[in-house]
Amino acid sequence: MTQSQVALISGASRGIGAATAKTLFDAGWCVSLGMRTPVMPDWAESAPERVHLFAYDATEVASPVQWADAVMKAWGRIDAVVANAGITITKTPIDITNEEMAQLLEVNVQGPRRFAAACWDALAQSGKGRVIILGSLSGKRVKSTRSSSYSISKFAAVGLAHALRHTGFDQGIRATAVCPGFVATDMAMGLTDRSGEAMTQPEDLARVIRMLIELPNEASVAEFCVNCQLEESF
Repeated sequence: MTQSQVALISGASRGIGAATAKTLFDAGWCVSLGMRTPVMPDWAESAPERVHLFAYDATEVASPVQWADAVMKAWGRIDAVVANAGITITKTPIDITNEEMAQLLEVNVQGPRRFAAACWDALAQSGKGRVIILGSLSGKRVKSTRSSSYSISKFAAVGLAHALRHTGFDQGIRATAVCPGFVATDMAMGLTDRSGEAMTQPEDLARVIRMLIELPNEASVAEFCVNCQLEESF
């Protein structure tokens, strides 16, 4: 078993997931990167033994179980999971098709739920397991018609984080919904005319995630909202 703490990050090939993986790696963590097409990042060259790659698909029921098993065989522990993989479909609840709505819920809600469940026993063994669910400010309010169906899935993702927090609290597991507004990623760039420089940077959100998973059990945070612009509540 490795002495370093171990984190699994889904959607780790780019954006928030990639930034989180690098931030934790730089802090001494072992990181397992869930990617559709696994590629070793350049920053891993300094200590490749602390980086594990897995071909993860959020829509495949068996994928998170196989991933957790592979990590346990490699390192013997799981201390944190960051459920970052997600998609958006810019349609209203009226315009979206049944298949598209099912896809949103499958990736944004069922995927994180299965991911957490697959790692649950190992997180409990840690005594201070951490689950980060990447929600969104769209999971706190519906801001536009284009984001409305996405909001439905992210409201559910935030609810999932709260449910996991209650479920694992007595086992030392702490779950947090991280809810950013616009983050300078490919997904956000396609949704607004706001420049990337005027958005929250993935590296800054990664710093927040590291802080949350390194807090002691006695400093549980249920939700953490981050915004790049002024809103009445956020």
